[in-house]
Amino acid sequence: MATDFTGQVAIVTGSARGIGFAVATELAKRGASVVLVDLKADALAPAAKTLQQRVPGAAVATCAADVANQADCERAAQTALGRWGRIDVLVQAAGIVGATNVTTDKVDPANFDLVMRINVRGIFLMCRAVLPAMRRQKYGRIVNVASISGKEGNAGMLAYSTSKAAVIGLTKVIGKEFAEGSGITCNCLAPAVVRTEMVAAMPAAQVKYMTDKIPMKRTGELDENAAMVSFIASRACSFTTGFCFDTTGGRATY
Repeated sequence: MATDFTGQVAIVTGSARGIGFAVATELAKRGASVVLVDLKADALAPAAKTLQQRVPGAAVATCAADVANQADCERAAQTALGRWGRIDVLVQAAGIVGATNVTTDKVDPANFDLVMRINVRGIFLMCRAVLPAMRRQKYGRIVNVASISGKEGNAGMLAYSTSKAAVIGLTKVIGKEFAEGSGITCNCLAPAVVRTEMVAAMPAAQVKYMTDKIPMKRTGELDENAAMVSFIASRACSFTTGFCFDTTGGRATY
């Protein structure tokens, strides 16, 4: 089955919770060995334990890392290589929202820089860290989690929207660079509002603003996004690269 990951190794960033954890769990269910990467070191062990409870026998490693730090990203790649000798899949769900419900003239430049550092530099550095191994294997799947805000922009979310637009552009570049003969694809996912802890922490007015734009009039679910990512990261998704997949309940139809 082309969406089976038996024998493959996946690194998932931001995987102590939210979309990242849901994706790691889904990939493990499909047979992948998984490296959980997250900034919150104290959250990794409980996340790994929960994953193994949900997927008995799952092969799981953990790596506490700041994705915006080059050495940390290289260490995350080495965690996979040192234990299993390969990296087949990279899914990047690590990211922050930053300040919201703030107009551009009141955005704190320091907060803007922080969001860009994690959401864009972090995506770049992890791609850079895994691509050499994927080149050697002549196979790899990279899935970067962007956002509908990267396509359309969300008022009051300048830094976040800008960072996710950059993720989409970065994905297109890598997809084209490795399109010919490498066996490597690089795509991204653009969710709308997803029911996560990060969204729960946002102001209710900001969440309502975003949800009201969704024709289905609801938030997305973690398992819906995990299912889409598992397809994009699979051998079945072999003739699509540099593309931005949609999970927005009909908000984006382009």
